[in-house]
Amino acid sequence: MQTDSLLYWEDFPVGNVREFGHQLVSAEDIVRFATEFDPQPFHLDDEAAKSSLFKGLCASGWHTCAMAMRMMCDDNLLKSASLGSPGIDNLRWLKPVRPGDILRMRLTVLEARPMESRPTVGLVKSRWEVINQHGDNVLTMEGKGMFRRRLA
Repeated sequence: MQTDSLLYWEDFPVGNVREFGHQLVSAEDIVRFATEFDPQPFHLDDEAAKSSLFKGLCASGWHTCAMAMRMMCDDNLLKSASLGSPGIDNLRWLKPVRPGDILRMRLTVLEARPMESRPTVGLVKSRWEVINQHGDNVLTMEGKGMFRRRLA
């Protein structure tokens, strides 16, 4: 990948909003993820899920996080001078993600500042929203990312 086409810290100004991603959720993917990582009945079996609080098969919240991360990598991080993340805050699963849902991301930059301890690195705090095909937020969280600075 050419470094001159990468997004740097300077390319994430406060207030910037980007929408991207297109993730089709299948029942097979829900069950496959749940079998390995979150084997609760409402993630594994449609009949068992019908008698649960969710009234049908739904993705694990962790699966939704993983899909969000994939969209974030494909459309943002792998096209940037990303240096990783010190963590996330305020993770919320707002609505069940169902088979057939189509998810996309909205990324809003909340804060951006150079790191005092590393002048060649900038820190970006952003709000992640995962949105289904109906326009409903199904997941929100705030994440921090470290990016190389172009002007350092």
